[in-house]
Amino acid sequence: MPRFLLFAVVFIEGFCSLGAEVIALRQIIPHMGSSIVVTAPTIGFFLLALALGYHAGGRVAAGYRAVVARNFLLAALLIGVGLSGAAVDLVFTAINPPEIAYLLLITGVLCPVAWLLGQTVPILSNLLQHERVGEASGEALYYSTLGSFLGSLSLSLVLMQWLGVSAAVAFCALLLLAGHALLCARAWSAALVALLVGVAAVTANAWLRPQIETAYASYLVEPAAYEGAIDGRALRNNNSFASLIDESEPPRYARYIRHIRGMLLDDLQFRGRRILVLGAGGFTVSHGEPANHYTYVDIDPAVREIAEKHFLREKANGDFVADDARRFVVRSEQRFAAVIVDVYGAHSSIPGHLVTREFWQATRRILDPQGLLIANLILDSALATPYARNLLATIESVYGRCAVEVLQKRQVLANVIVTCRNGDEPEAAQLFTDERNRADFDLARSR
Repeated sequence: MPRFLLFAVVFIEGFCSLGAEVIALRQIIPHMGSSIVVTAPTIGFFLLALALGYHAGGRVAAGYRAVVARNFLLAALLIGVGLSGAAVDLVFTAINPPEIAYLLLITGVLCPVAWLLGQTVPILSNLLQHERVGEASGEALYYSTLGSFLGSLSLSLVLMQWLGVSAAVAFCALLLLAGHALLCARAWSAALVALLVGVAAVTANAWLRPQIETAYASYLVEPAAYEGAIDGRALRNNNSFASLIDESEPPRYARYIRHIRGMLLDDLQFRGRRILVLGAGGFTVSHGEPANHYTYVDIDPAVREIAEKHFLREKANGDFVADDARRFVVRSEQRFAAVIVDVYGAHSSIPGHLVTREFWQATRRILDPQGLLIANLILDSALATPYARNLLATIESVYGRCAVEVLQKRQVLANVIVTCRNGDEPEAAQLFTDERNRADFDLARSR
């Protein structure tokens, strides 16, 4: 086999193996979030399967090109269909709890892909027997790793950004089919099977999923029927309801949005204030509200255009900054009368770096004196889980006592609105006891 073709095949293997990992991590986000307890095991399982693939490939003693061609064909099918958005959604819809669906997807799709493609370098190194073993394997690993490098960059920064996740899935599958064609002898049967796999991959990624996909999220606008709604619309972000709007006058929004708008406009009578919204959603906090100046920050640069075209059906009110929420609050020199935190990667999954004490301290930095932090949290309605208790304690360790309002008290999970005022550093709390009761003293110095 010509050297340049052999190394082209190895390059494709590296590109698509790491590409499959990047795609799997992206496809899991709407269902499991992007926390370290999801990404780390995914990477670990992938590397384990890759190591087992290296070992299996080293034991192949004959039919080198045929074995790699078969592996490429199977991997193309697994990636093109198994990692398509429609298939991933189906797995998580059909199987509960989601942790089981996650394990099935990783062990049934991603790990087999890594195992199949991991065999490529040790198998094809046998075709370079006229060179030193170290030189042959080193050159093969060079092209494989170069493919991994370019695959991770081009898929995440180019294809997913401009054409969507489905295009990245289909591209990886078709690239593997191209590698299969380079390896196979010209036979109608092999060409027909490859054609069927290509059609399946393109179909699964072109027509079976209605969402608008970006590198960061999947969006879907669908009709919503609720009391008093005229042409009601719901925006789904990563398979979770993010915003509601309709054409009635005044429009009806999601309950937590109505609560926040009422607090700012009616209770506090905010007029001419600067308000920061971390997490754009459907841009409904400022919809039809000319009294204040709003700045939205969202990591997805496409979210404003999607919301304006498909959800609001008009221009969003306010400025928009495409940035990570924590990076913005750390670097910004602006000051705001209120900061609204409404950032989610999945239904109840806030990105891990946006729940820490350091993040809440950074939000204080950009608030006006006596400015307000308003956080929309999705927690258990009893506020009894370790996550709920520790998250609320983390916020209050920075801001002191905050108002905590559970909006849907009869549901298992509820919108919990936490409102804190920026002021002096909070004192450590002391308990009133029969032995040492300072209630009257504390009441007097609190007036």
